[in-house]
Amino acid sequence: MALQITDASFSDLIAGDKPVVVDFWAEWCGPCKMISPIVDELAGEYADRVVIGKVNVDENDGLPVEYGIRSIPTLLFFKNGELVDKHIGAATKAVLEDKVKALLS
Repeated sequence: MALQITDASFSDLIAGDKPVVVDFWAEWCGPCKMISPIVDELAGEYADRVVIGKVNVDENDGLPVEYGIRSIPTLLFFKNGELVDKHIGAATKAVLEDKVKALLS
C-alpha cells in the first residue's frame, strides 16, 4: 500500500536516502482510480528500495501549487531530493515500473 503523503511530511520523505515517487490524486478523479491499484502494487514490490506515496490534492494544496500540478493523476519521481521525472495521466503498470526502475539505476 502506498504511503499517505501530506504537505507536512513531504520534505522529510524526499530528504531520505531512498528515491521517492509521489502520486497526486483526488477521490473524484476517474483516471486516478484506474492507476491507484498499480501504484499500490509498485509500493509493495519496491518497498525496500523506493518510497511510493500519494498526495490527495483536495486535502493538501501546498505541494500541488509548489510543483505546478494542473492535471491529475500526476506522478513525480525524486532522486537525491531532486525532481528527475514526471508522468501525467493514467498509464500501464509496465510504463510506471520502467520509471521506478530508472530511479534505481
